Amino acid sequence: MFYEKPVMNANKALFTSIELGTYTLPNRIIMPAMTRNRTGNHGIPSELNAEYYAQRATAGLIVTEGTYPHPTSRGYTGQPGIYTDEQVAGWRLVTDAVHQAGGHIFLQIHHAGRISHPSLLPNGILPVAPSAVRPKGEVHTPFGKEEYPTPRALELHEIPQVVEMFRNATQRAVKAGFDGVELHGANGYLPHSFLSSLTNLRTDEYGGSVENRSRFFLEVVKAMVSVRGGQYVGIKVSPWKFLPHDIGAYPTNIEM
Repeated sequence: MFYEKPVMNANKALFTSIELGTYTLPNRIIMPAMTRNRTGNHGIPSELNAEYYAQRATAGLIVTEGTYPHPTSRGYTGQPGIYTDEQVAGWRLVTDAVHQAGGHIFLQIHHAGRISHPSLLPNGILPVAPSAVRPKGEVHTPFGKEEYPTPRALELHEIPQVVEMFRNATQRAVKAGFDGVELHGANGYLPHSFLSSLTNLRTDEYGGSVENRSRFFLEVVKAMVSVRGGQYVGIKVSPWKFLPHDIGAYPTNIEM
């Protein structure tokens, strides 16, 4: 048995620059979105958030925590939003601090969809989803842990309005000074739940075939790209059957 001395610069490439769209990142370290929930009841970032992200600006790129684009899309207590002027001003504190520290930062746009609760939404409305399929598990609400409710299936005429939420959020991200945006299309949230045959049981043009189940996701991407081009938009996506709030709830032989 022989011991080979490790090469000290074997991971040197991690610290070399890389081109990402129109930007040159100083290294290849990406800070992924991590839920912090530090923006109070109104989703407005503050100096605390600016300090937190600026402390991490030596990463090649920061992706913010999931940020909801409309009051009806919130998924967590203390989650930041991006639909009011006050929220935009709060995020401007963050982007200015990160840029002053030499960093780059993308905003992750997150519609919770069915992974929410009426206590987190205006007037106690039900969360929305492609179909009325209840998630397993519990959600943290202002009143403690509660079971997820059965969501309301989006009406066909409502879908363009939801797509527009993502466009508006991207426009506000530009105003807030972000270097780009990322669509959260994973983990069972709204865009992902349209993709999956486990949660999308629709029989209209947004359900059934792979092409139809992909329609909402692609419309959202197109809307986001329309704001500033494809180089401004990234996508986070999960395998279609990976739904962390539904593990064990369905047979595994359902076709994708």
